[in-house]
Amino acid sequence: MNHPRASRRSSTRLTRTLIDVRPLRTSPVFRRLLIGRTVSVLGSFMTMVTVMYQVWDLTHSAVWTGAVGLAQALPMVVFGLFAGAWVDRGDRRRIFLLATVGQAAFSLLLAVQGFTGHLPVLGVLALVAAQSCCSAVGGPAAGVFVTRLLPKDQVAAGLALQQVTGQAMMLAGPALGGLLLGWAGVGTCYLVDALSFGLAFYGAFGLPALPPSGEPSRAGLHGVFDGLRFLAGHRVVRGALITDLAATVLSMPTGLFPLVNAERFGGGPRTLGLFLSALAVGGVTASALSGTVTRLGRPGPVMLCGAAIWGAALATFGLVRDPWAGLGFLVVAGAADAVSVISRATIVQTHTPDALLGRVTAAEQIVGHAGPHLGSVRGGVVAGWTSGATALVSGGLLCLVAVVWVGVKEPGLRGGSVPEPLRGITPPQPVGVSVPDGA
Repeated sequence: MNHPRASRRSSTRLTRTLIDVRPLRTSPVFRRLLIGRTVSVLGSFMTMVTVMYQVWDLTHSAVWTGAVGLAQALPMVVFGLFAGAWVDRGDRRRIFLLATVGQAAFSLLLAVQGFTGHLPVLGVLALVAAQSCCSAVGGPAAGVFVTRLLPKDQVAAGLALQQVTGQAMMLAGPALGGLLLGWAGVGTCYLVDALSFGLAFYGAFGLPALPPSGEPSRAGLHGVFDGLRFLAGHRVVRGALITDLAATVLSMPTGLFPLVNAERFGGGPRTLGLFLSALAVGGVTASALSGTVTRLGRPGPVMLCGAAIWGAALATFGLVRDPWAGLGFLVVAGAADAVSVISRATIVQTHTPDALLGRVTAAEQIVGHAGPHLGSVRGGVVAGWTSGATALVSGGLLCLVAVVWVGVKEPGLRGGSVPEPLRGITPPQPVGVSVPDGA
């Protein structure tokens, strides 16, 4: 007699465990934005593979292929905070649309040179850097969309949906890029990326104007310094970004994979490829099962636990000698990182006044781009002095210590609930939200 009731309870538990899809039902505008973002992210990962292939084909130099990452990251670091201050002075929708048009234009120029084949490698890198400048503007502008489109209790779910689609495209994009490269060549891959921005443009075109809610940013350096003062003074947001830096700078593993693979697992390319995929598999899985943590409403403790598990799993990966056990720990690390990223983004989005959100999102974007590059340098230096395994283990343990330190120093993160509207700040009302009956 109790079987139907037990079945309903089991179904309810499963529904709450799976990723929360309420934002897709309640906000058609968010749904359209997510589709456009997903397609453009897929195109961007295809372009990443294409640029690496083209630069290698032109130079056969690891130094030049390394310069691709520099061309992508340096504009984010140099112009990010200024772009954030600009975003906090104007209509975020219009700025995002302009940035998207710029990205598409530079993808078209990459396609033209890909079809003609006459541009030297420095020209290719210049186009990549120019496109990254547009991304440095578009990222902070898009950073306000989730909080302006969704009710506060659905912000974490919206960020989780962005995370799982981004992770899925990280898996699919390079593979599709490789297939398209072999079938149609470099120019076609760039052209597909340029067309993908059309969907991103369409997704944002129907948005209303989104000026900052509150006092607009001051111009130039004054606006940048205002954003930095907020970051320095807001302990919870500052602690969230420090946690992300600890995870990436102290324990970023990907640059060490080839060395550890050679030291511990025979150096086979198949093993190396699996290592590179395991983190993404863990991330996709955790994001798809993120319903419990996003509904919990306590992103601070979840972020700290996720970052600590990331460090511990990578340290353990550095100790094991069985490749399958190593893959298992990498899947765990990828899952922990995905949960930590969703929770960190939730903290940033919900603790930052809308008038400052462009600048704080820009700072988060800088940390996300600079941290992994610095982590690869740190790992390489330590591995050069010792070994790849030692670099992994020491980095993971240092990450664990740093996360514990942040948790001790920042009690607001240990409490970690989504805050009420900040004192003196009138929260912007979500736009484009229509909750169906019974939702």
